[in-house]
Amino acid sequence: MDWADYAAVLFDLDGVVTPTAEVHMRAWSEMFNDFLETEPGQPPYTDADYFAHVDGKPRYDGVRDFLTSRGIPAPEQLVVELGDRKNEAFNEVLARDGVTAYPGSVELLDHLRGLGTPLAVVSSSVNAPAVLEAAGLTDRFRTVVSGAVAKEHGLPGKPAPDTFSYAAEVLGATPATSVVLEDAVSGVAAGRAGEFALVVGVDRGAGVDTLTRAGADLVVADLQELVP
Repeated sequence: MDWADYAAVLFDLDGVVTPTAEVHMRAWSEMFNDFLETEPGQPPYTDADYFAHVDGKPRYDGVRDFLTSRGIPAPEQLVVELGDRKNEAFNEVLARDGVTAYPGSVELLDHLRGLGTPLAVVSSSVNAPAVLEAAGLTDRFRTVVSGAVAKEHGLPGKPAPDTFSYAAEVLGATPATSVVLEDAVSGVAAGRAGEFALVVGVDRGAGVDTLTRAGADLVVADLQELVP
């Protein structure tokens, strides 16, 4: 592919640029399994639950969708409580262990910087700026559309395309001239719903077939595959 054909590139963060998806997965697992121990008859939370109900979504939406999938009532007070507990666990792990970007992702960032292509991070996480700072990548992106930015501007989260569309607009581009890079089913679906020029799925565990069905034009295992 010729990256010069595109006016902007929009990166999801967790699982695409940095392996923080693994940190998120551990935090979700610990939080939900602690909670499920108080719910008689409920089987443990698994990675399959993460990919099906949580991955890529705003935090409270992930909580709500998972509880609904288990037939557990999801009053807003409980949704907020569980979401906040997960966020605390994530920040504890990030502060303790830090984060290092995927080498292949840095290679692609280097290539795109050489071309002068405007780049954005579009993440459902309110922690996106802190993760970028921890990884030493803040200066690579002209804008970061985090969960906090989405809330400020009233943008619905993935799988709605609004956060990606907003990022493209900030970069002076349009969906028709922009690329979306996503590892989450909800994010790939958002890119397809927004009719972006190219939607690339990054398979970090969701599966090639699953990402393709969600709307990915192509699926790679690592962004290094996209470096000419």
